[in-house]
Amino acid sequence: MSPVTHFLAGWAVANCCPLSPRNRALVTLAGVIPDLDGFGLVAEVATRHSAHPLTWWSDYHHVLCHNLGFATLVSLVVLAVARGSVLPAALACASFHLHLLCDILGARGPDGHQWPIPYLQPFSTRWQIVWSGQWLLNGWQNIALTSVLLGLALYWAWKRGYSPLEMVSRRADQAVVAALRHRFPPPS
Repeated sequence: MSPVTHFLAGWAVANCCPLSPRNRALVTLAGVIPDLDGFGLVAEVATRHSAHPLTWWSDYHHVLCHNLGFATLVSLVVLAVARGSVLPAALACASFHLHLLCDILGARGPDGHQWPIPYLQPFSTRWQIVWSGQWLLNGWQNIALTSVLLGLALYWAWKRGYSPLEMVSRRADQAVVAALRHRFPPPS
């Protein structure tokens, strides 16, 4: 699925319980961070016509950060940053695993390639999760899911008074909430 979908799915998990803005950001980012292993694409594209092309994206995307070992690391980091609060760490772990589930459901490439998830790494390479019915990355299912998650984020912004923009700009967040509440006044 797209990074936008993963971001919005992480935001949905972060909003299932009352959390501080900082902890909502941690849970949301935990839903995106598995794609850190996708940054090899930059090196691969930059070196594809060289004498020694790097295949970091082809070799390592969905490998280095899409597994139980990295999920554990992310959860422990969130636990530390959240000052020992278990709820944000548990939600971060759930957000991370929702990312993996979304990739299993809808990350098939246009060439039909499916990205298996080597879930037990780095502890074992024996089990790779893949689903034969995996949706195309640009399939209608992913577009529909992204639309629903965006609608949910906008609804929560209107109802609760904060949006995902709170992570980058308080002013932008307040402007979005004000615009939504101006267009759709809350019931009195």
